[in-house]
Amino acid sequence: MDEILTIGSSKAAPRKLHVITWGCQMNAYDSARMEDVLAPLGYAPVDAPEGADMIILNTCHIRERAAEKLFSKLGRLREMKQAMDGRMMIVVAGCVAQAEGAEIIRRAPYVDVVVGPQAYHRLPELIAQAHRKTGAAIDTDFPAEPKFDFLPNRVAPQGVVSYLTIQEGCDKFCSFCVVPYTRGAEASRPAASVIAEASRMIAGGAREIALLGQNVNAYHGDGLRSGETWDLTRLLHALAEIPGVERLRYTTSHPRDMTDGLIAAHGEIPQLLPFLHLPVQSGSDRILAAMNRKHDVADFHRIIDRLRAVRPDIAFSSDFIVGHPGESDADFAATMALVRQTNFAMAYSFTYSPRPGTPAAGAANQVPKATMDARLQELQALLRLQQDEFNSAQIGRTMPVLFTNPGRHPGQIMGRSPYLQPVVVTGPADLIGRVETVTIDLANTNSLLGTLKQECVAA
Repeated sequence: MDEILTIGSSKAAPRKLHVITWGCQMNAYDSARMEDVLAPLGYAPVDAPEGADMIILNTCHIRERAAEKLFSKLGRLREMKQAMDGRMMIVVAGCVAQAEGAEIIRRAPYVDVVVGPQAYHRLPELIAQAHRKTGAAIDTDFPAEPKFDFLPNRVAPQGVVSYLTIQEGCDKFCSFCVVPYTRGAEASRPAASVIAEASRMIAGGAREIALLGQNVNAYHGDGLRSGETWDLTRLLHALAEIPGVERLRYTTSHPRDMTDGLIAAHGEIPQLLPFLHLPVQSGSDRILAAMNRKHDVADFHRIIDRLRAVRPDIAFSSDFIVGHPGESDADFAATMALVRQTNFAMAYSFTYSPRPGTPAAGAANQVPKATMDARLQELQALLRLQQDEFNSAQIGRTMPVLFTNPGRHPGQIMGRSPYLQPVVVTGPADLIGRVETVTIDLANTNSLLGTLKQECVAA
């Protein structure tokens, strides 16, 4: 690793690192940790790719045409690399790297490193291999050792809201999903590691910790005592005890892992926000069975009712897939009925995208695109109406807002409500990092406008 050690020497000028992140918030967390891994080697993040010494493309394989999007971007980066006489190093990371590593090297031989999401802690070694001109370095294995055991303790500050991955992988094998194949089996970080990283985040200025996982409520990490296993409920109680933690939340959840204890925690932990993202995907029991979700509509409604019983002010978001193979008009009508009965504060909805290697991709009765598109428009219109109604219901309410950053206009400060809605007020810059009381005056589809209580302005 002589070449890399020279890069990281104190005499070397900082090298420019530009990271492009696609996909979920877990990918954003992974990108930040890759920056942490590379910092000792002399790499410092920059905002633009032009002139960068290294570009990392952290990819997502969830949506259709993910590979085509990657190769399109790589074609443009190839021109930048040629303009720098080959001095730019190109790294492809993430789930597309995991699923299609050999194809990436075949189609884009100018890529220097291909690394899957379970192996980015090995970036220094892979970069050294690429610098030795032995061809592209590739690691898309599922290593026996957890990557979190090898990441630096240093955590670059993320801001007032910090994201913390505590669980990866999935054992559910939904028919439409590639996650079990790109992220591997469910694995959880030890509680001590999570608590230590959360404490460093709070010390760095965070006030809200968002726990991340493909199935975050399936968390089952080693506890603080030998032989002890903690679930998410136990972990949340421990994190709430860290001085300075104002808010806690977790995403993404699976209905099958909403335990009695976790439901109760929503009424027991003051820092746990009254907002839960709980993907249901469909309102049809027949389609849920085809999706291999292993829960039905009645299960989902029971969970919602129990959460509302322990936390009456709780609100929900969800995910929906329209047009899963075999979905009939009656199945779609059942989804619309579930939405009307539940009443979501917001939701994400997509047409079904066949992912190579998944059971649904080869299923019969694929739904025509025009039908999927029409159904999606109908669903999104209902979801948008519910979101507007939920936002409008906040007018006149007084609520705690965590302020995170300046607004778009001078004198404006942006924050988040307990339901993660953007809230804009006029106030001093020192509001950032504080939770203050705001009265909501106006609601838009995607934001709220409010007024600080007078004592907050005076403070």
